Amino acid sequence: MIVLGVILLIVGFITGISILWTIGLILVIIGLVLWVLGAVGHSVGGRKHYY
Repeated sequence: MIVLGVILLIVGFITGISILWTIGLILVIIGLVLWVLGAVGHSVGGRKHYY
């Protein structure tokens, strides 16, 4: 999810399409939150680890 967000950020920046920039930023934030939750041991989506 983080990688997809970064790709959308780059594409949105290059093409000037602001909606891609916004969606990419949201995906990066959600991906980081899920990654941190999985790293500290909380269950994410019913799974012990989020990969």
